[in-house]
Amino acid sequence: MESMIKTWLVMPILFLYASCLHYCVNGKSQVPCVFIFGDSLSDCGNNNNLPTSPKSNYKPYGIDFPTGPTGRFTNGRTAIDIITQLLGFEKFIPPFANTSGSDILKGVNYASGGAGIRNETSKATGFVISLGLQLTNHGVTVSQIATRLGSLDKARQYLNKCLYYVNIGSNDYINNYFLPQLYPTSQIYSPQQYAEALIQELSLNLLALHDIGARKYVLVTLGRLGCIPNAILNHGTDGSCVDEENSPPFIFDAELKSLVDHLNNKFSADSKFIFINSTLESDGQNPWISGFVVPNAPCCPLRLIGGCIPDERPCYNRSEYVFWDAFHPSEAWNLLTARWSYNSHDSGFTYPMDIKHLVEQETKMELGSTNENTSKLSASS
Repeated sequence: MESMIKTWLVMPILFLYASCLHYCVNGKSQVPCVFIFGDSLSDCGNNNNLPTSPKSNYKPYGIDFPTGPTGRFTNGRTAIDIITQLLGFEKFIPPFANTSGSDILKGVNYASGGAGIRNETSKATGFVISLGLQLTNHGVTVSQIATRLGSLDKARQYLNKCLYYVNIGSNDYINNYFLPQLYPTSQIYSPQQYAEALIQELSLNLLALHDIGARKYVLVTLGRLGCIPNAILNHGTDGSCVDEENSPPFIFDAELKSLVDHLNNKFSADSKFIFINSTLESDGQNPWISGFVVPNAPCCPLRLIGGCIPDERPCYNRSEYVFWDAFHPSEAWNLLTARWSYNSHDSGFTYPMDIKHLVEQETKMELGSTNENTSKLSASS
C-alpha cells in the first residue's frame, strides 16, 4: 500500500516536470497572461497587509514553498500556481498588491482570502477584497496595459488571448449563508434562490470582464463544503461529512455548469467558458483512489478560527493529507486537481474541455486580429 502511494505521488510530479521543461526551457508560455480572481484557495499575498483575520504569511504556511510563507493558504503551491507552471510560465503570477512594471503583462492575481461573490461576505473578519473590488483592481491593470501598449483597443486584443481563472463562492456559504447569527441570507433565500442570486451576480462580473477583453474563462465549482475539516469539527458526527452543508453548494455547482452552457451559447463567436469540478473524491469515501490516507483531517495544529497555529510543527507526512488546515487543501491535493484541470479526458471533471484544450482555442476575434496584421505586412511589402 505504501508503494502505491509513492507511485501515485511520483507520476504527477514527473508529468509536471516534463510539461514545464517542454515550455519553460524555450521561455514560451501557452497564453501571454493569466488573470486570477478568487478567495484563499488562490490568494498568493493580497491579504498580507489588510486589516483582516484571514492571513497566512507566517509559518508553518509555505513550509514547502521555495521562499517560505508568502500569503498562500497552504504548505506549498496553490492549484492555480501549478496550472500556470503547466502553462509554461517561468514565474508565479504575482499578487495585485505587489505588481509593478512589466509584471502586469504576464498577468495578475487579485484573489483575497475570505472574499466572496457578495460584497458583505466575510465582513465580520475585517476588510477583504470582494469579487467586485477585484474587478475594480483589474480595471486599474487594464488601464496600465493600455498605456504600455499604446491604446485600449490594443490592450483588448492582447487580453483576448489571456486566461481568466475564477474560483470563488465558498465563503458566500461558509462565512455567510451558514452563519445565520451574523448574516440574514439563510432566512431571506432558500438554497435554490441563494444559488441563483450568487450565479446572477457572478454572471454580471463575468460580462464586465468580457467588456474589457476577457475571452477564455475557467470557472471552478465549490465542491463538498460539508466535508472540509471545519465543517466536520464543528457540526459533524463521528468524523462524518455534514450533509446540510453539502447540499446548498451542490445547487450552486449545478447552476454554474448551466451558466457555462448559457455563456458559451451567447458568445459562441468569440469566447469560451469551461467548468472545473473541484469535488473529485475529497469526501473521504474512497481516498485510496487518489493515494491519500488522511482525507478530512488537517495537517497543521489549528487555531480557533481554523488556520494554522503560528510556528507549530505540522504533520510529517504532508503528501498523504488532503487538507492542510481546516479549510484549505494541501499542495499534494492541489497538484492532483491542477493536473486534472489542465489535462483531463473526463467530462465530469472538466466541461466542455480542459484548460489545455481551452488555451489552444483561437477565437474569431484573435483570428481577425491576426488576419489584419497579416494584411498590413503584405501591404507594406
